[in-house]
Amino acid sequence: MASIYIDEDVGRDDSTATGADSAPYKTLLHAFVQHAPTEGIQYLTRKSQTDAPGDDVDPAAKLEWKPATKSALKKATNLWEQRKKKAAKEQELAIREKAEADKRQKVLEDAKKVVITENTSLPAPVRIRLDVTDPEKVKLGTPESDSPGTRVRVLGRVHRMRAQKDVVFITLADGYGYLQCILTGDMQHAPNNRELHADFFTIIGRAAGDKEAITTRVAPDADPQTLYDNRHLALRGETSSSVMKVRSATLRAFRRAFEENRMLEVTPPAMVQTQVEGGSTLFKFDYYGENAYLTQSSQLYLETCLPSLGDVYCVCPSFRAEKSLTRRHLSEYTHIEAELDFITFTDLLDHLEAVICRVIDLTLAEPEIAGFINQLNPDFKPPSRPFRRMKYSDAIEWLRAHDIPNEEGQPHQFGDDIAEAAERKMTDIINQPIFLTHFPSEIKAFYMKKDVEDRRVTESVDVLMPGVGEIVGGSMRMDDWDELMNAYKHEGMDPSPYYWYTDQRKYGTSPHGGYGLGLERFLAWLCARYTVRDCSLYPRFTGRCTP
Repeated sequence: MASIYIDEDVGRDDSTATGADSAPYKTLLHAFVQHAPTEGIQYLTRKSQTDAPGDDVDPAAKLEWKPATKSALKKATNLWEQRKKKAAKEQELAIREKAEADKRQKVLEDAKKVVITENTSLPAPVRIRLDVTDPEKVKLGTPESDSPGTRVRVLGRVHRMRAQKDVVFITLADGYGYLQCILTGDMQHAPNNRELHADFFTIIGRAAGDKEAITTRVAPDADPQTLYDNRHLALRGETSSSVMKVRSATLRAFRRAFEENRMLEVTPPAMVQTQVEGGSTLFKFDYYGENAYLTQSSQLYLETCLPSLGDVYCVCPSFRAEKSLTRRHLSEYTHIEAELDFITFTDLLDHLEAVICRVIDLTLAEPEIAGFINQLNPDFKPPSRPFRRMKYSDAIEWLRAHDIPNEEGQPHQFGDDIAEAAERKMTDIINQPIFLTHFPSEIKAFYMKKDVEDRRVTESVDVLMPGVGEIVGGSMRMDDWDELMNAYKHEGMDPSPYYWYTDQRKYGTSPHGGYGLGLERFLAWLCARYTVRDCSLYPRFTGRCTP
């Protein structure tokens, strides 16, 4: 009878062990693997090391080889059987994968032999973009043949592909629309209820596959940072591209709404040497040996345009260096700002309400854009007018009545700067647009005009939207020279760098006001996006300035 030796203390389960008493295995399972249980084999085990001091077992007895116990043999047998089954499955899988690989290789080799040629006997194709629904009348914006069945040429990237027996379904995308192409056969319910039966195709640029495939790099369950690292690829997805198209339409709508109000678009500088919202949020840089900053707001420059240009607006980037990682903060964002001359605070609120509603109406008036919004935000309903108007003091009482504490966990008091979380909770509960007005002067910018009926507060407004919170901040501006100079003094600011701004009160002042709207926040509300980062082409926020 052959004996296989297992020493649980000094044995080894590697190539140096043979199962002899001079080179024993360490485990019974490894012994089974190397020497399968059969008649004529016995497995001898021992523990060669002595126990702890004080053990009353004779150490010499520990050096004896003894047959493995029934329980040990049973346990090892079960594990060995499991390992055999697993090995068999792995072998079966390997055989199947090799067969599939061989089949794919044969298909590839056969495909290389196929030469696709265009049938020159067919009518010459007319190039169209993928959103064209009537190629008989449209040729990139030019009238086309009146005859039915126009043969067309389309160019695009493969967005999706599916093979079914002898039919290949390809959905092409070109940035204008989607079109399903059928290389053979027939299919219903294609994108946009259209499909193209192809008679010829050419591959222009082959995409990477396997581990470098786009679906691997920007998988649906990828973490946000991976998606931001690969934003250039994520933008090809239907959701991201839809948001960007809504963004473009929204910008068109704002410009049209402003033009309807006879407001002129201007382009203020992005590099400045004065501050608007506070020094802690300024991006500083060297400007030919002088200190300069990226603008926080174009408001001060817009005010200087009023005497000569009338009501004005701009669509420009603004930059905030606050190290905030909330879902509604960006370091660079698109700022839609406007200034209106010869108005009252009530005029300002009425204007804001009218513009927001007009923008929504114009955006939804575009069928394609309305379709995107419906897909992104199925529950969206245009806000009803008038918007709810709530003074800051009333909001403080509302927060106290609803047990919503301030940042210190205490009941809100007059003078508190209502934190983002509390503000958003209040807005979500009320669940309608809110004009939150008349903030205390101590928590607002130096240039905001004080309410003549209550000098503690300013004629200021934040527009709050459910799900997002503040999307607009605005106010009447100080139009009195003395009042503005006192404001500089109160804030400890040197007024000399602001001479060009102060001069507006010196050379023909007027009652005026304005506001700034964050486009990304507006879109987050309109498109039901969790974070404003999804509403920016390439978002910039704390710690990210790539790609």
